[in-house]
Amino acid sequence: MTGPLKVALLGCGTVGSAVLRVLQGQADELGARIGRPVEVAGVAVRRPAHHPDVPAHLLTTDAHALVTRDDVDLVVEVIGGIEPARSLMLAAFEAGKSVVSANKALLADDGVALHAAAAKAGVDLHYEAAVAGAIPILRPLRESLVGDQLSRIVGIVNGTTNYILSRMAETGAGFGEALAEATELGYAEADPTADVDGFDAAAKAAILASLAFHTPVSAADVHREGISTVTATDVARAAEIGCTVKLLAICERVPGEDGDSVAVRVHPAMIPTSHPLASVGGAFNAVFVEAEAAGQLMFYGQGAGGEPTASAVLGDLVAVARNRMTGAPGPGVTGYANLAVRPMAETPTRYHVSLDVADKPGVLAAVAQEFATHDVSISTVRQTGRGDAATLVIVTHSAPDAALSATISALREMPAVRGVTSVLRVEGLS
Repeated sequence: MTGPLKVALLGCGTVGSAVLRVLQGQADELGARIGRPVEVAGVAVRRPAHHPDVPAHLLTTDAHALVTRDDVDLVVEVIGGIEPARSLMLAAFEAGKSVVSANKALLADDGVALHAAAAKAGVDLHYEAAVAGAIPILRPLRESLVGDQLSRIVGIVNGTTNYILSRMAETGAGFGEALAEATELGYAEADPTADVDGFDAAAKAAILASLAFHTPVSAADVHREGISTVTATDVARAAEIGCTVKLLAICERVPGEDGDSVAVRVHPAMIPTSHPLASVGGAFNAVFVEAEAAGQLMFYGQGAGGEPTASAVLGDLVAVARNRMTGAPGPGVTGYANLAVRPMAETPTRYHVSLDVADKPGVLAAVAQEFATHDVSISTVRQTGRGDAATLVIVTHSAPDAALSATISALREMPAVRGVTSVLRVEGLS
């Protein structure tokens, strides 16, 4: 085969337009790396008039016809969402086309079925760009670390929330003020729900856990909390104990008497400022991996944006194009372990709790007794203020999350507790 490899591009927004620019601007170099020229066969969009910079002969509104064309070899899907992306991917597989995608929501929702369809058709499904933008993390999990046993992945995988929390720490601003700044600078969408409520990070956590632990994990399996309830006081209290607040995606392999399980969660947490993830500021992303043989690894870089994400897309494109040249797909995703997903209630965590309390004898003892009743051990406790301004700040030892949650509910009912003003998890990341 000496003719050009032809690529169908689905979507031409921020990422798609960046992919198209690089494909056209670096066609010769990409062709040299692959061993065969690369050409764009067509670009599927909803409104061709909105893309005056794209040659008119490439534009089409019939995405299905494009992905099933006989002359198309590879498909790049960057339209996002569940449908029509899912149907178009399946149509591409049935037509014998490999697919490169950046669609985290779809892969987290239906990755098992999509991988099965790709395997049945004997083609590739790659999606490095779906997690952490330009940072190469999925291929190392799929290939470089496949001979090792991973114990934990902890990631800052959403740039919007990391920017907001970074600004809160740097300036003392509240959540609303920092969100407004992020929106003005283009780091947050007009509707930031997917980011600030943790949906985006949960989808990425599901993908990471599935690859790391060879176990199907969907976004529905991920415990999810956002950052909208994090206050300037929370961030200041974290600093007082040598910590900072980050929205973390945490994927862990948890040993148990009945076998290992997988715990996957997304929530804000206090982490020590000495940990490498604590220094990840602004809209950057980082993923920290712990493996039995390799030890600790950290992957850091730009987690979003057209050009960085296009870099990941094109890396996958070169890989699947080379596989196309050899006539065989690359290594697929394995789900052989099929570990149980541990509910959040059974997952061990630690809490940092702030209580407004009556400043009188016996209150601390009563509060401590409530923790003991639920088998939650206290690590540290301190009181700030006096009288009506008295506050107890308690950090617990590790305990099942259900026990900690039940303790907080009981504290809210105590007459001596005027209010539970803050509850944040604490991650030692040791």
